[in-house]
Amino acid sequence: MKVTKFPDRIVKIDNEKYLYFGGTAYLGLPPNKKFQKTLCKNIARWGSAYGSSRNANIQLTAYQKGETFLTEFIKAKAAITVSSGMLAGQIVLDTLASETDVFYHFPDTHIAISKAESLPFFINNQLNPRLLDEKPEKITILTDAVATNTVKAVELSFLEEITNHKEITLVIDESHSLGILGTNGCGIFSNNNQSNIKRKIMVSSLGKAMGLSGGLIASDYNFIQQIRENNTFVASAGMNPAFVKTLADAESLYLKQHHKLKKNLAYIDSKLLPSKNILFDKDYPVIYPKIENINTILASHKIIITNFKYTSEDHYLNRIIITANHKKKDLDKIIEILNQYQSKDE
Repeated sequence: MKVTKFPDRIVKIDNEKYLYFGGTAYLGLPPNKKFQKTLCKNIARWGSAYGSSRNANIQLTAYQKGETFLTEFIKAKAAITVSSGMLAGQIVLDTLASETDVFYHFPDTHIAISKAESLPFFINNQLNPRLLDEKPEKITILTDAVATNTVKAVELSFLEEITNHKEITLVIDESHSLGILGTNGCGIFSNNNQSNIKRKIMVSSLGKAMGLSGGLIASDYNFIQQIRENNTFVASAGMNPAFVKTLADAESLYLKQHHKLKKNLAYIDSKLLPSKNILFDKDYPVIYPKIENINTILASHKIIITNFKYTSEDHYLNRIIITANHKKKDLDKIIEILNQYQSKDE
């Protein structure tokens, strides 16, 4: 289906209007008029793109403003932006390669932080035995904050079971939790303080809840300095400076939209019937319906949801996305259908 305008809560297809519960604009910012006005003001000042290296002799204060906001917002020691979330992950992995003996990954880790030689963190639902041996190693653990097909933050208490012979670096991809989980949407980075973690690193796309194309890396001062010296970072153009400055200028909008999203989720929680066929959590704006032909059923009621297939998967993924812009009447319509059809499948 091709559309000619950004799909907010309404999407127009072949001159017909549908309710839209797809995409990843969780805070509903791309079509927000105040957000757009702020962005346009910054484009007028900083231009539509800036193709120079971040390490060049001319330094734009837009980056300092935006990255200071991000550092404080996610409660990190330091943060830096890059042009995409994918690049953020790849630069982090590249930087860690020379100081990591073994990489481990949690199940269904996103490709942005995937390492070909990485070992599974779990084997047969138990910790990889190598994590429990007495061999001294520097290890890096890779995980999404919220994995695909789940609606809760990853459980990291397992890290406490790793022997103290391992020096642990934890990398968390917060592309689908930044702006959503944590205080005011700060993510889960600041809340994970397992005593045996030497260093924790956050990577994230900013093109989802935060509404701007770009990527983020956050950690301690020393690691962010390593990123600044990474050859790929030095050779790459930075995130659009107008976008970075907009992050800082839109702080109040982020808080307002996050509050609206939380209200929508609380409303769904009060109306949606509990069911084994519906995966939903009141703190997360994604519903995974396990109802046969639900994509077709909803389309027949003029509702479009996310429907696609990862190249590594055999089946199409149906995902209902709730945003801050949805109205109660939108939520009532999809809740009524889900309550009706889930009871038929049970």
